[in-house]
Amino acid sequence: MDAIELRKKSLSELKKELEASCKAFFSHRMQISMQQSNNTAKLKELKRSIARVRTIIHEQGRSAGSKEKGNLK
Repeated sequence: MDAIELRKKSLSELKKELEASCKAFFSHRMQISMQQSNNTAKLKELKRSIARVRTIIHEQGRSAGSKEKGNLK
């Protein structure tokens, strides 16, 4: 999923997406360690997906924080 689609999602949906990506990463890592899979490129893809979701969650948190600070002035 690309960043544009992720930015349209709510915080709870992003957290669910992050959890699913983390579980997929762990599962694939275990498959590689048990030699059931040798597709190591997918690990890189999953890591980037996790980082992308975390970045957008952080951005949304910062934008919500700056809105609150602006209202206090």
